[in-house]
Amino acid sequence: MDDHPRTPWHALAHRRYLRSAWPWRAAGYLAGGALTGIPVLLVLVLLAAAGAALSPVLVGLPLLALLGLVGVPVAAVERRRLRLVDRTPTGSPTRTPHRTPAEPGLLAWARLRYREQATWRELAYAVLHGLLLWWVDLALVATLLGLPLLLLTTPLQLALAADGEVKVVKLWLVTSYPPAFAIAAAGAVLLPALLRPLGAVAGARAALTRALLAPRERELQGLLAEVTRSRARLVDAFEAERRRIERDLHDGAQQRLVALTMTLGLARLDAPPGPLADRLAAAHDEAGKVLAELRELIHGIHPQVLTDYGLTGALADVAERSAVPVDTDLGTGLPRLPEPVEAAAYFGVCEALANTGKHSGAARAAVTARHTGAALLIAVTDDGRGGADPAAGSGLTGLADRIAVLDGTLTITSPPGGPTVLSLEIPCPVISPTSNP
Repeated sequence: MDDHPRTPWHALAHRRYLRSAWPWRAAGYLAGGALTGIPVLLVLVLLAAAGAALSPVLVGLPLLALLGLVGVPVAAVERRRLRLVDRTPTGSPTRTPHRTPAEPGLLAWARLRYREQATWRELAYAVLHGLLLWWVDLALVATLLGLPLLLLTTPLQLALAADGEVKVVKLWLVTSYPPAFAIAAAGAVLLPALLRPLGAVAGARAALTRALLAPRERELQGLLAEVTRSRARLVDAFEAERRRIERDLHDGAQQRLVALTMTLGLARLDAPPGPLADRLAAAHDEAGKVLAELRELIHGIHPQVLTDYGLTGALADVAERSAVPVDTDLGTGLPRLPEPVEAAAYFGVCEALANTGKHSGAARAAVTARHTGAALLIAVTDDGRGGADPAAGSGLTGLADRIAVLDGTLTITSPPGGPTVLSLEIPCPVISPTSNP
């Protein structure tokens, strides 16, 4: 049996139900319906009445249009209330089914909402909730919870009564404490007996809310597609920013450092032997090292070879610069692919070869790459000790997320003793024919 029930119905099957928080969650969920139902009823009545009355002078038409969107905020609140009694791991019942408008502005938002089926389901729920459901919720809480609590407090009511008598639930007249305590004992027995029906009612009420307000499978697919497009836009923006930084460093800081290095070199030649010449020599050497580091940094941000020669030349370049000898098999060369695909593949190979040099103890590595016409396939293999764990901070987790945005996959097989194989697959079209380094 599940030790962590996710709904009142699951909790009712648990023997510790009465000792858990679930009865009070159920009571809070049902009682909370009045807190939202009363305002919803008032808003519905006011908008409908004002809109109908003012329609002949056209002023009421916007009010009637607004009436169609009342369910949107009501549903948002109800989904949050649903968390009291619905703790499914996916959280789908409390997820909004609405998409984000492609354009900013209230008009674009309203236009999209009117076209969504979820808006009309939410309006139906708002009408049902305002006119009926909260009344039923309150009546059930008053009956199943209020009645036994009222019986339990009979002695207290008698003590506070000015005339020394109290009429319990308008039925029984009590004038002394023995019958008052007897009624309180009956309430103590009745309370746990009615807490189970209360949980069942809350479960049914939550199921109705979920049926009307939870996103449908098609809506979830649309939301997932929207998230994927949003992540792709973020990746494109990230790549554009990387390119801008690379250009700024290449055309700005690097050129200034080159000029500084040349100036120091000329000053070093003109200076007479002595302490000044030694300091100029040291400064010239340090400027050369800074320039070399800056060029390496620029190369890491976005290598120029990737722009000029495509993935074929870039992979050959990274293999040549690897600390571990690398054999490359690129066939007859790769075609030009979309920039995000080339960048993700390039940095994936860079990360794999960097991990090979740092952690694997490999004597040799190999990079193979092919484009099948529909997808880019890359494999990086090494003959190291194996046992690589991507979750141990290798840097491949973020890369896998980046490739997932492109609908690609990154897999690693690394049994103890090796070999380690990193496989990368990204579906992508060809931009231009094969390019050679």
